[in-house]
Amino acid sequence: MARKSLIARENKRARMVAKYADLRKRLKEDGLWDELDKLPRNSNPIRLHNRCQLTGRPKGYMRKFGLCRVKFRQMALDGKIPGITKASW
Repeated sequence: MARKSLIARENKRARMVAKYADLRKRLKEDGLWDELDKLPRNSNPIRLHNRCQLTGRPKGYMRKFGLCRVKFRQMALDGKIPGITKASW
């Protein structure tokens, strides 16, 4: 499991991106690059990193489910993800 501080930092970035989204869009449309530079760095959506919702693990992330591969496999085998079955042929 990821450190709590990393998970909290990522959540803080996500909140900041949402807060400044409209302002960033307006400044880009108007071409006010100097004003855009004055916004906080973490308000840029490119700085977000996908993390598992349960553990905060940054690697092996599956976008469709919002989980890392480890938790996805565990939940799929337990039958907690509808429509997912283990392949066998």
